[in-house]
Amino acid sequence: MPDSGSSHVRAARKMLADRLREMCKDAGLDGKQLAALCGWHPSKVSRISTAKTAPSAEDLLAWCRACGREDQAADLVASLRAVEGMWVEWRRMERAGLRAQEAVLPLFERTYWFRAYSSWLVPGLLQTHGYTECVLRAVQQRRVPVDDVADAVAVRMERQRVLRERQRRFAFLLEQSVLSNGLGDADAQAEQLERLIRVGAAPNVSVGIVPSRLGRTRMPVEGFWIFDTAQVNVELVSGHLTLTQPSEVAMYADTFAVLADMAVYGPKARALITAAIDALG
Repeated sequence: MPDSGSSHVRAARKMLADRLREMCKDAGLDGKQLAALCGWHPSKVSRISTAKTAPSAEDLLAWCRACGREDQAADLVASLRAVEGMWVEWRRMERAGLRAQEAVLPLFERTYWFRAYSSWLVPGLLQTHGYTECVLRAVQQRRVPVDDVADAVAVRMERQRVLRERQRRFAFLLEQSVLSNGLGDADAQAEQLERLIRVGAAPNVSVGIVPSRLGRTRMPVEGFWIFDTAQVNVELVSGHLTLTQPSEVAMYADTFAVLADMAVYGPKARALITAAIDALG
């Protein structure tokens, strides 16, 4: 699994550069010949082919035309757009406030199979009003100059309506440590844990708890959401990562499946949640 968004983007840029270099080789061209056909300085070809400089869409079209592979242009431009949209720093996303999260609503509305794993917080769709307020207030105080927490909480509560639409399926996995992460006071924690039990009883919702125990075969990873089989969103300390390449989506789906096999459900999950409630005193 990737350990940072920026390194993941670098890897994606290198893959795009490798495709361009291979195309040039297959066309029987060297860098100087390609540059001449495109009307560029040879150093530009070198920078693009080694991923030191990101190409523009126009650069990709010229490259494909020079190699006689204009049929590849649309796919390469789509790959470029995917790389450009992969990584967004929190400070950019939240510059105008926390209501920026409204942007994900269309994604939620077109998704019918949600899979979410969290190693540090209760996932947003499962949060109570009080728990959400604690989470967003902590975020706002740490990195967001605009105080629109009340509006942002309302947006997140409205988004939860998708849970009531029975044609959608939801699978949530939480590390056991999430049940006692100390967010808010005891009342807020108890209310949140009780909601986990209630929502987990819905026919279209599965809530699994990955127990904290010795000898586990997969350690906790960064929290992530899988939307159908089309997209993965990963929340890291420094920013928000969006993955759409099928191989990357499949990697997270495989990780989710491994963690799901380690989790407990039904009465066993409820017992862990109830124990966390009782520990609140």
